Amino acid sequence: MLRGIKPMTMFSDIVGREPECVLRYLRLFDRHVDAGRFERRIIDEPVPLRPDWQSRRIFYTLPGEAWRIDAMSELITHYGGWTNDHERSFGMLLGYEDWQNDIWLDRHPVGG
Repeated sequence: MLRGIKPMTMFSDIVGREPECVLRYLRLFDRHVDAGRFERRIIDEPVPLRPDWQSRRIFYTLPGEAWRIDAMSELITHYGGWTNDHERSFGMLLGYEDWQNDIWLDRHPVGG
């Protein structure tokens, strides 16, 4: 992201149960938010089968790329089966190129 190649990253965990290594990464990313190089959005949601837990997704984007967060949130909460097309859209929103998504799907086909 610092080189402007990838427009977005996402972290996902359970609030209060994040490993220390993840918290270190978040602090590093937050420094860039504070400096105005990245934008951040945090989305907390209840965990359906564990009402005592909260799921947290933290998105970081380059300035002007926040639209990707809404698109990713919609994709993630999609109801129905997850397909290779969904997986490709996921990669595209993170900034992976078609050839990179092709390799990923060849190695990790949905349902395969």
